[in-house]
Amino acid sequence: MNEKDVIPLPIKGYRNLTESEISLINKLKELGIVLGIQVDELYLTPGVDQRWTSIGKTHLQEGMMALIRAVARPETF
Repeated sequence: MNEKDVIPLPIKGYRNLTESEISLINKLKELGIVLGIQVDELYLTPGVDQRWTSIGKTHLQEGMMALIRAVARPETF
């Protein structure tokens, strides 16, 4: 893939991503949706500790953000 195949992002602080990087981020986003659905089911399950469910949800969100950031490698804080 060369420079002209890179799709420019109009988001300040983000570099241009290749098609493969965009595909990888989209796969991670899809996985995040699946995880979110599972977490929502836990909130509706009797006997499940809601506090730990919330802690787990937060950690999963942080993990997904970190993985996406690892691929996107933004240039700003």
